Amino acid sequence: MTTRTRPPVYTVTAVNHHISSLFSDDMVLNNIYVKGELSNVKYASSGHLYFSLKDEKSQIRCAMWASSVKKLKTVLKDGDNVIVFGQISVFERDGTYQLYASAVRMESGVGRLYEQFEALKEKLQEMGMFDASYKKPIPAYVRTLGVVTAETGAAVRDIINVSRRRNPGIRIILYPAKVQGDGSADSVAAGIEALDALGIADVIIVGRGGGSIEDLWAFNEEKVAYAIWNCSTPVISAVGHETDTTIADYTADLRAPTPSAGAELAVMDMTAVVIRLEEMRLRLLQLMKHRIDQEFQRIERFKLKLQLKGPEGKLRESIHFLAQTSDRMSYLMTVRLTDIRSCQERCLMLLDSRIQERTGTARHRLELMEGRLSALSPGAKLNAGYAYIEGADGKGLRSVSEIEPGDQLIVRMKDGSVQTRVEEVRDQDGNG
Repeated sequence: MTTRTRPPVYTVTAVNHHISSLFSDDMVLNNIYVKGELSNVKYASSGHLYFSLKDEKSQIRCAMWASSVKKLKTVLKDGDNVIVFGQISVFERDGTYQLYASAVRMESGVGRLYEQFEALKEKLQEMGMFDASYKKPIPAYVRTLGVVTAETGAAVRDIINVSRRRNPGIRIILYPAKVQGDGSADSVAAGIEALDALGIADVIIVGRGGGSIEDLWAFNEEKVAYAIWNCSTPVISAVGHETDTTIADYTADLRAPTPSAGAELAVMDMTAVVIRLEEMRLRLLQLMKHRIDQEFQRIERFKLKLQLKGPEGKLRESIHFLAQTSDRMSYLMTVRLTDIRSCQERCLMLLDSRIQERTGTARHRLELMEGRLSALSPGAKLNAGYAYIEGADGKGLRSVSEIEPGDQLIVRMKDGSVQTRVEEVRDQDGNG
């Protein structure tokens, strides 16, 4: 009886290590030049560069470390035709192989797909299909969401999860479209037209997950652009990653960088809406309370004004006016009497001053007149040694012509009078 020998069993790590050794021992793969078109070019924050190199039938993943990236003389972009020098090796952890580039040399011209992309973009732009004036607004509150994408994959799960998280009551209608490969553009265009014809979707999200330019090419087809343009329902394009840009992004009413972001842009966060409504409710209650308090204050002011304008208010106002008037009159009378007394005192003082002044003046004048009268009086003359002669009839005599010899005369002197008889009369010349 023969014993069957069991074949050896290898671990996955052992298999990947063995394949990696085969690649390492191959001299062609260790120093190789590969020509192709760049696709899915991404500069990482670490400084490394990741891209795909493709031709009409195949593609290979490539990586370039930061030390080699610094030596590049130009910035690489999708569609560039290049020749890459490097080493093809196996990444044992994932069991994949890729080209580790050491140098990249530019070739003249651009890639075929890039040329097609730019040509279609220029054509549609000239037709005005990218004009912002034709963009339809996205409704603020979406109740029914249409989705055109593959029925399996991360994109549809992200859209559903984000939409349900933001609005648990939203209705989602999925059109399972083919988003990659032959017939994918027809499938995507048919999905847009079907959901639009259904007429119950408020917004349609068209998209898929990330990939190379070949993977996303269905969304660069003209028929998809026309389907979005002719759609009466607002369309959000959510294709690939943030760095990916397609013709559908330019044609759609709104571009989202990822499918998840598309769901966030389309579906309102109802939790935030509820919170906002609660804040508005509280604010409204606060405003109503404030308004009611204002009205109560207004009523109190009117009540007080009515009390002031009524009979009792008028009476109180009149009593208050009379009291004020009485106090005012008493004050004015007191002030007036004080002014009168002050004026009287000033007048008395002025009158006394004037009387004293007039009396002094009159006394002085009297003294002057008295002196003058005394100087002119006969008594003063008599006291000076002069005599006063009167006739028998008692009249004063002023001239010798009034006297005749034999006339009786009275000579009055200072201390008495003498009665005499005229014996002879002579004038001043001595004549008799």
